[in-house]
Amino acid sequence: MAENPVSRFLGGSPLRVALQLLFLCLVVGVILSALNINPWDLYHGLRGFVRNIFSMGFGAVERFGSYIVLGAVVVLPVWLVLRILNATRR
Repeated sequence: MAENPVSRFLGGSPLRVALQLLFLCLVVGVILSALNINPWDLYHGLRGFVRNIFSMGFGAVERFGSYIVLGAVVVLPVWLVLRILNATRR
């Protein structure tokens, strides 16, 4: 029996998938309620996690940029002197 695109995408008939998801939501809801976790706790925790990752990422970019500038202070003058010396030899 050929499956239609919706059933193939969902992994089964839409009614069956809806019932499975409803049951899974019920089980997860009971577990989270028993742990005294509400949706806002999850939202604020995820938001804080993303904010921390975001700030650490920009800190890493800042350090990376400072290393480039520090190296450029030495490399660029040496490169420029070598280019000038090579140009005068030709």
